[in-house]
Amino acid sequence: MWARTLWAAMGVLAVAARAEEPSREPEPWNIHGQLTFVQQAHPSFTSPYEGPNSLLGERESKETVDVTLFLGARLWSGAAFYLNPEIDQGFGVSDTLGVAGFPSGAAYKVGQYRPYFRLQRAFVRQRFDLGGEAQAIEPGPNELGGTLTADNVTITAGKFAVTDVFDNNRYAHDSRGDFMNWSVIDTAGFDYAADAWGYTAGVAVEWTKSWWTLRGGFFDLSDVPNSTHLEPGFKEFELMVEAEGRYELGGRPGKVKGLAFVSHAHMGSYADALALAQSTGTTPDTAAVRRSAQRAGATINAEQEIAADVGAFVRLGFNQGDKEAFDFTDVNRSLSLGVSLGGRRWGRAEDNVGVALSVNDISSDARRYFAGGGLGILVGDGRLPSAGTEQIFEAYYSWRPAEHLTVSADYQHVANPAYNRDRGPVSLYAIRVHADF
Repeated sequence: MWARTLWAAMGVLAVAARAEEPSREPEPWNIHGQLTFVQQAHPSFTSPYEGPNSLLGERESKETVDVTLFLGARLWSGAAFYLNPEIDQGFGVSDTLGVAGFPSGAAYKVGQYRPYFRLQRAFVRQRFDLGGEAQAIEPGPNELGGTLTADNVTITAGKFAVTDVFDNNRYAHDSRGDFMNWSVIDTAGFDYAADAWGYTAGVAVEWTKSWWTLRGGFFDLSDVPNSTHLEPGFKEFELMVEAEGRYELGGRPGKVKGLAFVSHAHMGSYADALALAQSTGTTPDTAAVRRSAQRAGATINAEQEIAADVGAFVRLGFNQGDKEAFDFTDVNRSLSLGVSLGGRRWGRAEDNVGVALSVNDISSDARRYFAGGGLGILVGDGRLPSAGTEQIFEAYYSWRPAEHLTVSADYQHVANPAYNRDRGPVSLYAIRVHADF
């Protein structure tokens, strides 16, 4: 099935590529596309018991395929409309369950054996020049070529991913091109608004001046945690603000970002779920005790160029651990750090290698909830007699044999998957093929 999907999708990209025109200044429209195939597997590992949300202890191998068109059209001066139709197929290992820092960013929380269609993005972006030096905007996916002054305001509204605008990092943010683990490409403690595919509706405003940028966002949450549907009418929503500072260290550019968010929604308290379970002799379930509440968190995200083709990054995340995770993953505290190295030193300037470490943890309330058999978004082994931090090592090599084509090998080692010392460790191996135009 995946082979037929892969070949069909490559045919779609080939036809679209022939229709592509050279970029213009400013571009009135453009078409870009991508195809990504990922095969990920793990051998059998120590697994004395399993629950509904466990990573399977037996050997398994799963694949995902996604093909996307990035369509852009200029509306008026400074404004453009973008559409991203996409065809997806496949599953993450164990149906994208069992590890809070899930090992494949190409895997959604839903999957199908047959290819299916989604319109992942449909948004308008308006830019306003506020003065300063004119800068070129390079054409690309969801970006029309043009110019913009150094001081500017950008408004993005419609359906898109929160992480299109927030929590970006030059060295770890693209599951189709660099790292793959969820808690490396994004801050795991950032429980950002999203449906089960990672997209939402809302508006983001970015104000850039001199060496800093200030961003704010208002986004729709799922109707219930980890849902395929967003809440109608924005009755449940998330607010966030991010401040970015740019600097040079030893003549090399760097960035530091601080982000804060708060979610307003019907969500369940771990303590309430445990109390109800004890009084009724049942398994704790946050769905049974959901009520209107707030949940806040904050992150720090930094990147630093060390040499022309060497960079380092670090992310820290924290959120309130007394209530259930809502839309991203079951993490209350997170740390990830790593380095990215270009291949110029060994004569492969277009190749890249990356190494990262990630540590995820949950609150004491969450540990008691999972120990009682409760389930979260991604984790829940039915018991948690011995809890520990989830520790992840990831390394990848990205080889570019031809323009617009990369082939990557990825290795991950996960200790205490789903915070469970009784299970694992587990090693995961992946091959990723990515084509674009």
